[in-house]
Amino acid sequence: MRHLTTRQQQLLRLLADGEFHSGEQIGRQLSISRAAISQQIKGLKALGLDIFSVTGKGHALAQPLELLDAAALQRDAGGAPIHCVALIDSTNQYMMSRLVDWQKGECLLTEYQTAGRGRRGRQWISPFGSQLMMSLYWRLEEGMAAAMGLSLVVGVALVETLQSFGYHEVGLKWPNDVYAQGAKLAGILVEMSATSGGSCHVVIGVGLNLQMPLQPVHGINQPWTALSAIRAESVPRNRLGAEFIRRLRLALQEFEAGGMASFLTRWNHLDVYRDRPVRLLLGEQEIRGVARGIDEQGGLVLETESGLQTYVGGEISLRPAN
Repeated sequence: MRHLTTRQQQLLRLLADGEFHSGEQIGRQLSISRAAISQQIKGLKALGLDIFSVTGKGHALAQPLELLDAAALQRDAGGAPIHCVALIDSTNQYMMSRLVDWQKGECLLTEYQTAGRGRRGRQWISPFGSQLMMSLYWRLEEGMAAAMGLSLVVGVALVETLQSFGYHEVGLKWPNDVYAQGAKLAGILVEMSATSGGSCHVVIGVGLNLQMPLQPVHGINQPWTALSAIRAESVPRNRLGAEFIRRLRLALQEFEAGGMASFLTRWNHLDVYRDRPVRLLLGEQEIRGVARGIDEQGGLVLETESGLQTYVGGEISLRPAN
């Protein structure tokens, strides 16, 4: 786990309003020279922040930035502790390496990940402050078998949270993605550790694009979108985070008590590929059919020339037919 330098924190708080601040003003408030200001700006840009420097006007973030506030998140979400850090390699990796340290429902959020991971080992790209990035710890007393369909439950909780804020265009793509406008808006990564006959430790990682940088982001090789592309008016980041944490904890309790039963209809209603022609990629094999939602175990139901077939997660990719 890493931290911004004191100077970087001070400069970021100053620029967070999105307004121009002159070099003279910054130098006076931070007690540093113009050369030092340039170095600090360079360091923040390296984290993926869009900062404009205009002669005669000074420096400004391309967009205002609401920094994470652990106290506000804790107040609004309640429950187990919520932690916020500026820099970390991976919130999932950090929690997985310290499983015995967490309470059920405890959360870790970050502004920036240096080694974020997505499904199937892919890198998760996360410019500073542009996403809601978090991991939540849970424990299933019934063991790993009880986790079947868990990532789909997380997706339902996230989409229903976004819809409560007015984002009704958002839906789910089996098994781990949130989509909007035909592009990826958020990803979910569930990692587990269990011993034979024992409880299952679960770390749930979520990355939601809020307000991505204006320039193309190197390393993202698929269509993506952000909440800012759906609606110009931004949602308070900490309020959105707190509501999602609250809803996710409730969904996990419901899942523990009754499995996928109460989520089946909800997920199928949010399925962006429901009743559409799709291609299912299993390694070198390609299967074509019409998506018919999920079954009681969270498996994808595909109508093929051979009839209805069900596929579970793993090294599977779902794509539109064209």
